[in-house]
Amino acid sequence: MKHRLANRLFRLMFGTGLAVYSLAAFAVLAPGDKAPAFVAQASLGGNVYDYSLAEELKKGPVVVYFYPAAFTKGCTIEAHQFAEAVDEYKTLGATVIGISHDNIDTLKRFSVSECRGKFPVAADAESKIIQSYDAALPMMKTANRVSYVIAPDGTVLYEYTSLSPDKHVANTLQALRDWKAKQKK
Repeated sequence: MKHRLANRLFRLMFGTGLAVYSLAAFAVLAPGDKAPAFVAQASLGGNVYDYSLAEELKKGPVVVYFYPAAFTKGCTIEAHQFAEAVDEYKTLGATVIGISHDNIDTLKRFSVSECRGKFPVAADAESKIIQSYDAALPMMKTANRVSYVIAPDGTVLYEYTSLSPDKHVANTLQALRDWKAKQKK
């Protein structure tokens, strides 16, 4: 019964692309917290590989963004926005990874069509990463829409939670600009 109710709520909120109301995460990682390291199966442009956060952080900051489900309206909009901004992230020395509860076969398609082969998306079918980042929707294993900026030392620089996909890219880019400006001092 509880599972069916949660599924109906999910379909209502994401299947139509309309959020009836906003669900903020009850608890998220805060700036200064240590970001949990993870290795996950990911797809970039349809090619599957093992993504390691620790390895990516050796190259610079990482934007880790969680999204509820591939191919839903809001998640498609958000993927397009991140894809369009990849060059700006690169200019700031950062990379991007999206994570959802979807399986890797779904994400192989999503990484090509919606992410446009510009950044990887990782499968978290068991929601272990989602849970470790406190990024689950209440009463569900599905991810909330949460974006983190992780510093190369593994600490959270910035967190933004909103079911609307509209400001995740702009806010994470600004957080990276602010961090980069502090690094120059």
